Amino acid sequence: MKKFFSKMDIPLLILTILLSVVGLIMIYSASSVSTVIRYGVPSYYFFVKQAIFIVAALVFSIIVILRLPTRNYSPLALPAMILIIFALGMLFVKGKITNHSQSWYDLGFFSLQPSEFAKSIYIVFAACFYDKLYTKKVKNLFAYFIPVLLGLIMAFLIHKQPDMGSTLIVLGIIGMTFLSIPFIKKHFFKMLEVGVVIVAVAALGLFASGKPLLNDMQKDRLNFKEPCNRYTKDTGYQVCNGLIAMNNGGLFGVGLGNSTQKYLYLPESHTDFIFPIIVEELGLVGGSLILLGYMIMLFRILKIAKKAETLRCAILAYGTFWYLAFHILINILGILALIPLTGLPLPLLSYGGSFTINVIVMLFVIQRVNIENNINKTRREIKAL
Repeated sequence: MKKFFSKMDIPLLILTILLSVVGLIMIYSASSVSTVIRYGVPSYYFFVKQAIFIVAALVFSIIVILRLPTRNYSPLALPAMILIIFALGMLFVKGKITNHSQSWYDLGFFSLQPSEFAKSIYIVFAACFYDKLYTKKVKNLFAYFIPVLLGLIMAFLIHKQPDMGSTLIVLGIIGMTFLSIPFIKKHFFKMLEVGVVIVAVAALGLFASGKPLLNDMQKDRLNFKEPCNRYTKDTGYQVCNGLIAMNNGGLFGVGLGNSTQKYLYLPESHTDFIFPIIVEELGLVGGSLILLGYMIMLFRILKIAKKAETLRCAILAYGTFWYLAFHILINILGILALIPLTGLPLPLLSYGGSFTINVIVMLFVIQRVNIENNINKTRREIKAL
């Protein structure tokens, strides 16, 4: 374990642990009222569950991810992709409906959300698939669209739950991963032509089905500006209370545990709206430090991606970068009423088992990439002697 630790990215590891701890503290603070009043459970209920998710993810990552070379992902990638598409499809038969969305399997002790696993599985599958094409120097243009088509099937199934936020994340990861392939850059205009045809066919299929792209609830969310003018309506209530919370916080906050907006004004204060509670209790300074932490984390991941010596490792890192960046951007811009609210959690801060497990595992996948970067560097230095 010592030799692995020495080759890890220590700033990234510290940030992962630090943000997880801050998230635990803020989840307890944000949910301590709603757990008792709204759910009728002890005030520490969500705190304990989130702690279990974090510990489980860390133990799995340390035992499995750090020791498993990324080349061993390949035999698992396609079966995992098929399994997750099957799991997304079966939601419409066996899924649990929560907040108008059929996105979870109720396992009793744990609600499993396949759309969260779909994001990380797609990154691993795309990394392994494109690495194989690149290594074998495959020149068939259509071969490069196989991950895209499978990803679009995933995105369609997630959209039908409906879960527009996760759909956008998956589409973003698919697009940015595709554009990062050296072969795609070299044949960009040819790929663009094929892409236009695929989009056109998909649009015609949607038009022929006679079904709208967005349901009524999703259309309502497009009305996102000036939320406090619609305080009594669903389209304004949560966002306006989030803005009130951040305004209450001022520069240094009202103090840890002293938020007033968590008293059921913000129903999802421990999940999607954790950031307004952080700003209310810890102030603009606290909120800015969180954003700075995210920026450093993304910078470290990007640095590791650029040092990757295989396309597989590069896509794993770049995919994780976009996975986290999209979640952060869409959440923060949504609660600031700059874009429509989509209900996406913040990495390591928001409550959520499936999301937390996936984020921590992917951050340790990045650590594994960094370990391999350092091993390759050491080998080169030995050969140079």
